[in-house]
Amino acid sequence: MYCHVVFLLSLLGAVLAADKPIPIVSQSQDISPDGSFSTKWESGNGITFQEEGYLKNAGKQDAEAEEVRGSASWTAPDGQKINVGWLANEDGATFQGAHLPTPPPTQPIPVLIQRALDWIAAHPSKEEKNRL
Repeated sequence: MYCHVVFLLSLLGAVLAADKPIPIVSQSQDISPDGSFSTKWESGNGITFQEEGYLKNAGKQDAEAEEVRGSASWTAPDGQKINVGWLANEDGATFQGAHLPTPPPTQPIPVLIQRALDWIAAHPSKEEKNRL
């Protein structure tokens, strides 16, 4: 869930590598007592960043999960405008951007493997029966 930290450090490295300081032209942030937060900034060279997060299912044991959504944009050295968005939660992190490669489509589970999985589910081991 700390993908935003890695991203910020990468951007910070790029900013520090610049010959002259790049100003932050706008910035806002909020951290609420319930743990939710939002942050947004824009630099003088056109980099924008925004992110917000909150705790889902607060107070529900084994159901609490942090969810963070964000986006950033900048101009690559070749002049291409880069836009990336992300969502990180209990299911992992997903990123979207036209510049990112597209994963291959999900393949169906082969029939024999599905049959084996169904059999295992219908015939739990002795250890599994004792846990239930």
